[in-house]
Amino acid sequence: MIRTVRYTMIAAALVCFSACSAAMKLTPSDADMVLSWQLLDAPNPARPGSYAVHSLFYGSGTDKRRPEFRDSVAFTTDSVDASKLISLGDRASSRNRYWGFTPKGFPLNGRVWYPEGDGPFPLVLVVHGNHNPRDFSDPGYGYLGELLASRGFILTSVDMNFVNGTRGENDARGWLLLKHLEAWREFNESEGNPFSGKVDMSRIALMGHSRGGEAVGHAAAFNRLKYYPDDASLTFDFNFGIRSVVAIAPVDGQYLPTGRRVPLENVNYMVFHGSHDGDVTSFHGLRQYHRVRFTDEEDYFKTAIYVYRANHGQWNTVWNNKDNGPRSGRILDLRPLLTPDEQREFGKIYISAFLEATLHDDDRYLPIFRDHRVIGEWLPKTMYVTRFQTSNFAPLATFEEDIDISTGTHDGVTLSGDSLGTWKEGRLMLRSRNRTSTSGSQENQAVWLGWNNAVAGAPDSVADPVSYDIELPADLATEWKLSEQTALEFLLAATKEKPRPRKPARDSTATDTTANNLRDDSSDDRDREETDSEDEEPIDLSIVVVDASGESARVPLSRYGPIRKPLEISILRRKDIERERYTDNFDLVLQTYSILLDDFSETNTRLDISTLRSIRFEFDRSEAGTVVVDDIGFSALRPGFTRISAARP
Repeated sequence: MIRTVRYTMIAAALVCFSACSAAMKLTPSDADMVLSWQLLDAPNPARPGSYAVHSLFYGSGTDKRRPEFRDSVAFTTDSVDASKLISLGDRASSRNRYWGFTPKGFPLNGRVWYPEGDGPFPLVLVVHGNHNPRDFSDPGYGYLGELLASRGFILTSVDMNFVNGTRGENDARGWLLLKHLEAWREFNESEGNPFSGKVDMSRIALMGHSRGGEAVGHAAAFNRLKYYPDDASLTFDFNFGIRSVVAIAPVDGQYLPTGRRVPLENVNYMVFHGSHDGDVTSFHGLRQYHRVRFTDEEDYFKTAIYVYRANHGQWNTVWNNKDNGPRSGRILDLRPLLTPDEQREFGKIYISAFLEATLHDDDRYLPIFRDHRVIGEWLPKTMYVTRFQTSNFAPLATFEEDIDISTGTHDGVTLSGDSLGTWKEGRLMLRSRNRTSTSGSQENQAVWLGWNNAVAGAPDSVADPVSYDIELPADLATEWKLSEQTALEFLLAATKEKPRPRKPARDSTATDTTANNLRDDSSDDRDREETDSEDEEPIDLSIVVVDASGESARVPLSRYGPIRKPLEISILRRKDIERERYTDNFDLVLQTYSILLDDFSETNTRLDISTLRSIRFEFDRSEAGTVVVDDIGFSALRPGFTRISAARP
């Protein structure tokens, strides 16, 4: 039985954070929607659990630079030969001399937080990214180790400082994580080891930050392979029970096996990124999110969260706000940032909830990933853009398959527009120094839909609303077993573009078709304008569904979350340099909207969901605007994804 929860939202008033510059002003159209009460029926996952926490070190026992891995190890580990995966180049001699070992003998060093008890407990490995190798990064996740161990997880922060400062090493980072898992398998099977029989090797999560955030994807991919893609003389035989992957502000594409980005299949995946990241300055993790595929019959989900005012380093207590090194304050504008405690509080909430849901099977936390507003009282007071998708998502239109803008992804699905000022499919881009390069691409296609319901030369006239329609084959609703417990889902974001008013009909018989409107009003940039006024009305639209008999029902999209224009980013102290360096002052990050089909049935009880024939985006609630839409389809609501709908206006 799906429990119905209703909540009342109040729009945040005009807000200005006192510690922020004028660019940080939040207008009503962009202000976050604030919950009037807490909804989630579960304890805050960022609060300590019931287990007593212990810690220890394991490692080589001979480490020249790290006394904790030399003098304080509870047990020793063997070194591994990484020479086929990493080259130190002309700095090999100095690096080997400093560390006291070469890539032929890399150590397996880890600092562990673990719960008191017999277990078995799920295992989580976290790995840092690139940083000054002499300013050791692995202690920086102790706040996660303490929390997760108290909640019944074993967490190991893996030492890879000795690969920092090199290039082309992210495959080695991923491989080293798997070698640590081999060591953990031995710990678990060795009588007398502190972890003997206490590790659930079928419930493993990999977590990485920055370059480590890319490396965890490589590790999950290598886990299923028989050979190293760049040299088949190196064989793999891992096959660990990796169920979940967490990427924190990751890079993407630093390692390209066979010249391609690494695919990822059949794992739960979470990625998050801060808008004010002064190192990885755009949301690269969206590309890996897009590449995650679910191909077997198990239940998985993937989720992405964009955190306004978070930076790159504050996820790690060693790195903090030094995204550009020790003198970051001379280059970066640090005033708008969330405090370190606020930023890490977000990390604790989402990481803990994700691991509870995917490793402890606690479905109570699943609503967090559908709609962050269900935990409005727990989260730092900033803005978030969130997306998620489950393994049972059935796509109608992803805009990836061809260049025909009138056909959908599923056979027989057709797409049409009526009186649109903008209708085009294109590639989503990232904020980048070079907008024409693939490095600035999200590697994802979407559709741009623009409208203007005003009539040029007739200020008191309003044309019929513009629409965009997805027509379903006659038997699809039956084939997919659509019901009131099915959710219509899609990604959407507004932009600042607005088509100009439509031209009046030429004569009494003229019809205002999409083709005519595109030709007459939007054929070039002279017929479009950008709006920056803080006083303009928020964007809204209606979602309409129609069944085989013609019965229809509609809901306003704003009921399911604010429809924001891109959040402005200003990370440099010198705004002139920022304008020169970046074409855009935002990342276009699309938000997931999820509408239970039962909400339509409540609007019109005669509607027959089992014969649904069309879905319409009707632009009737705002005079003009442009939205970007992607990944339109249906999902069967998993039990833990409790139904959440806003109160009726």
